[in-house]
Amino acid sequence: MEEETARLAGLLYEIGLLKRYKRTGWLVAGVRDPESIADHSFRTAVIASVIAALEGGNPERAAFMSLFHDSQETRITDIPYLAKRYLKAASNEEVTAEQMRGIPSPIADAITGAVGEYEEKTSLDAQCARDADKLECLIQAVEYREQGHQNVQPWIDSSLAALQTATAKRLADEALRTGSLEWLGHVLNGDQTI
Repeated sequence: MEEETARLAGLLYEIGLLKRYKRTGWLVAGVRDPESIADHSFRTAVIASVIAALEGGNPERAAFMSLFHDSQETRITDIPYLAKRYLKAASNEEVTAEQMRGIPSPIADAITGAVGEYEEKTSLDAQCARDADKLECLIQAVEYREQGHQNVQPWIDSSLAALQTATAKRLADEALRTGSLEWLGHVLNGDQTI
């Protein structure tokens, strides 16, 4: 039990790397200080819970999958999409299996199962989590565009094209129609309808 606890503590430190590792694809778009992988995963989990709730799925399961969908990047980093064409990386399931070696089985099974389900793309919850990943990227691209980064349209287009659920498509349309701070104006003006 002592060794499992030590391995679990090590995993918690390892996951902490996601707070320091940056999303590297944004560097191609000229973003000098892009969001961290942890930043991305947090908002993806929130979005996944929203999509799943509206699509009739399990919000907690979709959020859980989203929290771990990029956890493998502690070991393989955030390989930009363009670079993936030229590299042969281990699958996310393989990396997760390595990360879970020696971890107490209830935790290892939960995380391994979530990553496997996410990668299989077959369950409604996995579809909601995958849509959340793409929608988060789209929203982040809109925010970067508002900050003056003009080279983000390919991320918006590819994210939009990848969405599967009706809820994610509606949210994407609304995110593209409004600005990232429009909600604030409503709140400051006392509009209670949003």
